[in-house]
Amino acid sequence: MSRRLHHASAKPARQTVGTAITNLATVTEEAGGRETVGSVLRACALLGHFGADRPVITLAELTALSGLNKPTVHRLMTTFVEAGWVSRDAAGAYRIRMPLFAIGAAALAEFDLRAEARPALEALAAEFGDTAFLMVPAEAGAVCIDRVEGGKPLVLAAVGIGTVLPYHAAAAPVAMVAFDPTIRARVLAEPLPAFTSETHVDPAEFAAHLEHVRAEGVSRSRDDYLTGVSAVAAPILGHHGSLVATLSLGGRSEDFAGAAGESRAAAVRAVAARLSATVAAARL
Repeated sequence: MSRRLHHASAKPARQTVGTAITNLATVTEEAGGRETVGSVLRACALLGHFGADRPVITLAELTALSGLNKPTVHRLMTTFVEAGWVSRDAAGAYRIRMPLFAIGAAALAEFDLRAEARPALEALAAEFGDTAFLMVPAEAGAVCIDRVEGGKPLVLAAVGIGTVLPYHAAAAPVAMVAFDPTIRARVLAEPLPAFTSETHVDPAEFAAHLEHVRAEGVSRSRDDYLTGVSAVAAPILGHHGSLVATLSLGGRSEDFAGAAGESRAAAVRAVAARLSATVAAARL
């Protein structure tokens, strides 16, 4: 496998992860877009705050969560109530109704992890300028099934779609080992060859590192597979917490140090958690 580093021209940023729908509504209005309706995007953003961990939300909570003014939130939610998609109880709290579950069931019937994760990869790559990856576990190692390049000049030519990475090097494969007991037992029982001076080669040290990854919920690598390249990765977990895939960002090591590295880790962990909720709902 060739492990080369190439430089590419910068690409324009697109949208950030945390405020994707709200920002899209703002951009649409500022640009005078004719293909989308800002109020519909804001309404969709409101529905996005409901979930298994937050099935009932009050008007005051929705106002705080969305950043919209209270009359706007009330008007949009009243529209959903009239449509039969949301109910409002005597205390004024909102709850999702069955028509939305039916729509969700239609989406889950044709669930495609790569298609579901693609917008998240694009948003992460645009926000940080790094390369975003989606990988799945396989017998031979971690397999890259999708990637999106960011605007930074470093492009990881060594890791393309279809590339298989060893389980004990790079952030995404290590995350898989940390969160899958079967993979972990197999990897720790095999030799751990070095790719650089930073590769984990001692089983006991690697096992301790895996415990740290599990505790933090994110895997970090620095120069352990490619010199000068660092990455952060988080697991996408399915039904009953089983490992399905990993989401990761990779780029120049200097960009992953200090606060910059922490912001990348936090973003990857948050996006992976949201994808995990979707995957778990699909019972994968």
